Parts: sequence; structure tokens; C-alpha cells
Amino acid sequence: MTQNPRIAVVGGGMAAARFAERYGALGGRGTVTVYGAEPRAPYNRVLLADVLTGRYDAESIALPLGGAEPRPGCEVVTFDPVARTLGLADGTVEPWDELVLATGSNPVLPPVRGLRRPDGQGLAEGVHTLRTLDDCGRLAEEAVGAKRAVVIGGGVLGVSAARALAALGVRTEIVHQGPHLIERQLDREAAAVLRERLLALGVECYPGNRARAVHGGERVGAVELANGYRLDCDLVVLACGTRPRTALAHVAGLPVGTGVLVDDGLATAAPHVYAIGDCAEHRGTVHGLAGPAWDQADVLARRLSGADPDATYSGTRPRARLSTGDLEYAAFGAVDETLDPGLDVLRITDATRGSYKKLVLRGDRLVGAILLGDLATVDALAGAFAEGGALAGHPLHLLTRGELR
Repeated sequence: MTQNPRIAVVGGGMAAARFAERYGALGGRGTVTVYGAEPRAPYNRVLLADVLTGRYDAESIALPLGGAEPRPGCEVVTFDPVARTLGLADGTVEPWDELVLATGSNPVLPPVRGLRRPDGQGLAEGVHTLRTLDDCGRLAEEAVGAKRAVVIGGGVLGVSAARALAALGVRTEIVHQGPHLIERQLDREAAAVLRERLLALGVECYPGNRARAVHGGERVGAVELANGYRLDCDLVVLACGTRPRTALAHVAGLPVGTGVLVDDGLATAAPHVYAIGDCAEHRGTVHGLAGPAWDQADVLARRLSGADPDATYSGTRPRARLSTGDLEYAAFGAVDETLDPGLDVLRITDATRGSYKKLVLRGDRLVGAILLGDLATVDALAGAFAEGGALAGHPLHLLTRGELR
């Protein structure tokens, strides 16, 4: 590595910002430039639903970049791993010594008829995704006059978007193809509690249902389900997951699976080229979550700054947290004990408070947990999960008081 390398970060998302901030904090001597296609510097996408409700404004969710130079509105369209150059959309060519791909992901558009305009150019009037601040602004404008909305997808984003629309006074329904809400992180019992809490906020849910078509004239008027039932609406929000943005890497000749393939050092097959975040595939896994993206960014920052040149990424144990208005949950590790007969469960459900708490144990070790509606013990749980060792005292304390004795 050169004495003062020019580090180009392609992508203006959360992984890019985290890398830039940590590289500077660790004393990296190179110059870091963050190229983003969006017209604004990196921000916290996790908080978009709260921007939609007005809880935060666009400026308050900006992310620190350390001493890096932000280049918003500078879309990278090509890069040459041999010449070590970037090609920007405006025709500019920029040199680099180390390249970090943090290109993120795009929203998945489900196979639903009527999503696009008749000419195929863009989404139909009233149909939205919620991936950027611009998406958020357009949805907020249309929500002002809307009466009913349908959110297609009942994962984390779908639940957050539905809660936000309900808070704006829009009657909202979630159509989810999975067996229950947020099935990647919650078990069936937790999802049932979540569904009741959403209903109290004015959000109805239809798990185990698939949207087949969107109907309307000038703009959307209804969503048709696979069973033929129609949900009237004047807004549709697509929250059907994301797909890694790998086209740039593919064109440059890098090996790509679901994401850009990286080793334990987050390096691609091309020298001096790395990938982190939603676009990276490590040991066959694309995480698609903020936690793993930041873990990867931290490792790469330690490597490239020289603070720990041999730092490696071995993976991230599943963990997730949602806090949006009246809805809060945290989930760690294995939450479905039915997949392993060697696991034990402690569970507390409080219907009055709308809370659900669960520990999944292998002997005296914590391997998974869910907190929904009451996160008072989340720090203790997170610590016990991260340590992975034998628990001291009865594990029930982790659900009631957060104590390890």
C-alpha cells in the first residue's frame, strides 16, 4: 500500500459512511472520497420511516464521514481494476489506489401486474418504493391526500412503512406472502403480538397472501390478491426486499454470485478492490442488514488504515433491532427452536402490555432471543449473546431485570 493512498468509496450509503468515519478515527493517512449517485451525502436509511412521519428531518439523519470528501451526485458508471481509474456519469475519469465497493442494493419489484406505467417507464401513479430520501419525499406528498394504502411486503421495511402511513392518518393494510410478519427475525408468537399492536395503530395485516395485480386508471385504485379479493387504495408501497447492486463489479470482470464475492479480508478477486455492505457476498451470505454492513466496514477500516492490517471478518451472528414510534423489537441469533430439538425456551407474553419475550438456550448458553414491546433488558441480552459463554444464574433475569447473576 502506498504511503498516502487515494481511497475511492463507490456508493453513498451506510456502509460507505461507516468505513469513511472509522478510517479517519483510526488515523488512516490516505485521502478518502465517497462517490454517491444520490444528490446528498450519506444518511441513515434505517430512519426513513421516521422521516416520513416527521419525527426526523433529512438533515438530522446525515451520517458523519470523518475527514472524507463527499461527492454526492457523482454516479460511478465504470471502473478499471488494472488502470485503477473510475469513470463517472459526466465523463470524468478519477484515479485511485484502493477501491471500496459499497454500492448497496436496489428494491425488488415483485411479479405483480400493473406496477409500471403503460409505457413501461417507471412505476404507475401512486406506486412507491421507500429506499431513498427522494422516495420518502414523494411518498409524504402523496400521503397528504390519501385515504387508504396497501403495503406489499411484511418484513422490517414493510412494517415500518405501514406504521408511518397509519401515523399520518392513512388507513393501511399489509399484504405479506410469508407465513407471518418479519419471519426472518420473529417467531410465529412474536409476529402475532406484533400484528395485534399494528391493528391497534390502524394497520390490518394479511399474512400468507400474495398480491397478483394493481388496478387503476390514471393512478392506482386497488390491489388484487391471488385469491381474487381486492383491497381498495390510492397508495401502494413496495417493500419486497432488496437485491445487491453488482452490475459495476460484473462489468469490471469481478466474480459475482448473489453479491460481489469477497474473502475474509473483504477483498475481491482484483487486487486493491474490496466490497462491503449489501453488495458483498461473504462465505455464501449476503446479509442485507445495517449491523453486518457496519461490522464489515469496521474490519476494512482497520485493515486499510494500518491500525490492524491483518483484521478479518468471520461473519456476523444474526441480530436486528427496530424502533419506530410505538413499535420496538430486538432479535438475536436462532429464534426458531423447532429447527433443533436440543434447544430449550423461556417465554413471557404480556397481552395487557403487548409485549413478548423469549430466550432460546442450549444448555446454559444463550443462542437466541426476542424482545418485542419491552426492550428494558436489551443491553444485557446483547452482551450475553455477544459473549456466547455460560450464563451466570438463572437466565430468567435476562427477561425480567437484565441481570446476569
